[in-house]
Amino acid sequence: MQTPPNAPQTNRLIHETSPYLLQHASNPVAWYPWGPEALQAALAQNRPILLSIGYSACHWCHVMERESFENEATAALMNQHFICIKVDREERPDLDEIYMQATVTLNRGQGGWPMTVFLTPEQEPFFAGTYFPPEDRWGRPGFPRLLTKIADAWATDTTGLRSQARQLTDQLTQALKSVSPVSVSTAVLDEAVTQFQQDFDAQHGGFGRAPKFPPSAGLSLLLRCYRRTGDRPTLQMVTRTLDAMAAGGIYDHIGGGFARYSTDDRWLAPHFEKMLYDNALLATTYLEAYQVTQRASYRHVTTEVLDYILREMTDPAGGFYSATDADSEGVEGKFFVWTPAEISAVLQQAEDTRRVCAYYDITDAGNWEHHSIPNRLRSLEAVTTALNLTSEELHATIARVRPLLYRARQHRVAPALDDKIITAWNGMMISAMAEAGRVLGLSRYLDGARQAADFLLRVHRTAEGTLLRTSRKGRAHLDGVLEDYAYLAEGLITLYEACGQERYLTAALHLGETILGAFQDHDQGGFFTTAEGHEALIVRTREGADGATPSGNAVAVSALARLSFHYDRQDLRAAAIGGIRAYGRQIARYPRAFAKSLAVVDFLADGPIELALVGVPTDPGLEALQGAVRSVFLPHRVIATSAGAGPPSSHPLLAGKGVVGGKAALYLCRNFSCQSPLTDPEAVTAALLSATQRLDQGIPRAEPCA
Repeated sequence: MQTPPNAPQTNRLIHETSPYLLQHASNPVAWYPWGPEALQAALAQNRPILLSIGYSACHWCHVMERESFENEATAALMNQHFICIKVDREERPDLDEIYMQATVTLNRGQGGWPMTVFLTPEQEPFFAGTYFPPEDRWGRPGFPRLLTKIADAWATDTTGLRSQARQLTDQLTQALKSVSPVSVSTAVLDEAVTQFQQDFDAQHGGFGRAPKFPPSAGLSLLLRCYRRTGDRPTLQMVTRTLDAMAAGGIYDHIGGGFARYSTDDRWLAPHFEKMLYDNALLATTYLEAYQVTQRASYRHVTTEVLDYILREMTDPAGGFYSATDADSEGVEGKFFVWTPAEISAVLQQAEDTRRVCAYYDITDAGNWEHHSIPNRLRSLEAVTTALNLTSEELHATIARVRPLLYRARQHRVAPALDDKIITAWNGMMISAMAEAGRVLGLSRYLDGARQAADFLLRVHRTAEGTLLRTSRKGRAHLDGVLEDYAYLAEGLITLYEACGQERYLTAALHLGETILGAFQDHDQGGFFTTAEGHEALIVRTREGADGATPSGNAVAVSALARLSFHYDRQDLRAAAIGGIRAYGRQIARYPRAFAKSLAVVDFLADGPIELALVGVPTDPGLEALQGAVRSVFLPHRVIATSAGAGPPSSHPLLAGKGVVGGKAALYLCRNFSCQSPLTDPEAVTAALLSATQRLDQGIPRAEPCA
């Protein structure tokens, strides 16, 4: 088949599944995907590798593509002197972790995307940076000048560059060997709270200065610390931050969902990309805050976020998409911002327009580049006073007209959708959907969690039981890394506890055992990023601190700890404890960077309340008992349910337990030792509150628990 005249030329990326790589498939750069073909070409031709790592929702990645990778002259320089490899960091977190560490090391702590790294043919880095402009600007060299200098250096001093690369690689390797396991006690939870307090922005919420990222794992940890101590200032750090984020422009007030981060202290002006993982983690945090405070606003944010995911980010086959872009029509944020004239054109009623513009801060002057990002940072009292309305009247107007604004916005050119399905991120959203379904009693979220779990177990799991990292349009590939196994295991445990279908818990146990067999560091504890049979890279990395998401190590120990209590497996618990101890020194030094790990410390220190629910699905009494359970914040719990006519459950907690006098029953247990069964929902609520209070009062403050 002949190429049609004037058809765009494509490079090797045209055969990839990643939308980010496909975006570069028509560049004049002779891009390779990472793989044997590219690596062998570098060795055979003795050329340095130009490694470019980014992701589809990255604004500056698009800028560098337009300025440099689509430029014929720049592409010719790249093709002449380098083997050019393009990587989607979301598909290959193993590569991203190695070369980001190199970038940060070479640039005095600075890193980011697009990441631009120059490697020897043996994959060892010798120069790295992030975005480079097309000519010298902002103290950065122009990209063509940089290419020429590095090509000349390789031609004249290959030995020196190889030596530099070897030293850096040795430095990265040595950093991995600095792990020295020590015990972690509950006292470190108090230290974490102190660190959060020292960095807390009491005026605007959040921690530190701009840019501000949603601190989901930290807020969830603070909720657990508040449950433990009852300290009101700890809770106030959480509520002030959640209120500010939900009011700010980082939240999409028209369509639901959160953007990646705020560029300012007030949470007003985001980078407008939306990531699946942020919304999964934030939905969970708002749901937990709703359980703790019973504030309806937190329930409202939770449901809006999850409904946005079901409506716009869910594949027909069941999986959840990865992200949407910040840009549309080449302009950042254009899809999301408004003017009063645009509001008026949609609503066509002057009074409705007046109310909406006041409520969402949409003005002629604008609050961002002559347009307005909808927000509610102005107090409701100030808005209703200015409008001479009651809050009920204003809310009624907003509820009536907001769907009109959403439908009108759907006619705009939407930001690009990254429709690949990532196992780890789907695991996060399965957890969020399942827990929301359980706590709120809403079946649509349980259905969404089940459909995604079934999709992953069908498409992302091989016949041998190993996981694949990513898929698009049904084509799954790339070996799963630790976070894929860990997040999916955690999601499946949460799903089992929400719906009682034991096949999900069985699948989670298989993943947990694979983590032990293929990822565990048997010498120092903890878990490597990649499995034993993974592609050999210059360093086999491991990471304990949380980043944009809780670390794979922390989620692995969480899943293993939960499984250990479900199955009474001491080996799983020992591995979980070892995974925390491996980072004990780092945790003691900077505990707030290990929020997810400390949530597991809290869990292990208490041990869970074990709840065995027995009944039949059609029994209103069973639903009433489940309603009583969901009314109490239970971060440390094991829930096992026997509610069907199928084969008897094999769950150890359900052994020998049945209905009582024909009524559904709840057995409240600790260490598989159970109290008398309860059939009255009010008695269940009272018993759970009493049990959690006794646990809080009885915890030794500095006893080593991990």
